[in-house]
Amino acid sequence: MLKLESVHKVYNKGKSNEFEALKGIDLKVNDGELVAIIGKSGAGKSTLLHILACIDSYESGKYCIDDTLVRNLSEKKLAEIRNKKIGMVMQDFALVDDFSCIENVLLPLDFSRKKISDKKTKAMNALKSVGMDSMAKKSVNKLSGGQKQRVAIARAIVNEPSVVLADEPTGALDSKTSAEIMELFHALNRKGKTVIIVTHDLEIAKQCNRIIEISDGKII
Repeated sequence: MLKLESVHKVYNKGKSNEFEALKGIDLKVNDGELVAIIGKSGAGKSTLLHILACIDSYESGKYCIDDTLVRNLSEKKLAEIRNKKIGMVMQDFALVDDFSCIENVLLPLDFSRKKISDKKTKAMNALKSVGMDSMAKKSVNKLSGGQKQRVAIARAIVNEPSVVLADEPTGALDSKTSAEIMELFHALNRKGKTVIIVTHDLEIAKQCNRIIEISDGKII
């Protein structure tokens, strides 16, 4: 379970351009939910997602993942949580263009602090689950946008995280490919994964079980 209580996030604190991005966010996401976070550009939805992903810090309030309070944790512990519990699908794929598909998917396994056997088998299984196993050795810079997104999802799930977070995963895709990518998220959710998708597309949001709208740093 992910739970935020009165979470505030301020950028450039104490400076002339200080900006409060999140203004007392209260949110609970239960295990196994499929949730959409919607809002206009600048509303705070990506900031919220980055806090959920333990990528960004927050000024005040509480954020708990299961029974762990994510506040003042060491970078080592935060990295461990990100690696074990959270899979992140970035808006721009964030793949290494010069690497092959399987090399990209292997990255989270290579960064894991625990010894993992059969890394290539795990990576191939992740690619197979998104229909990209036949292109495992193909360079990412030769893939289409939809194919890159599939590889990004495979990389996010290779460590078998309990939570998958996606930032505008269909933003740069055509409607047919978007539908295929959403079906992958539905398949992950059916397997028990908690899936949270940030999107500006209401049609994508409607495919989720719950929609959370954020405006000016507040959930409305």
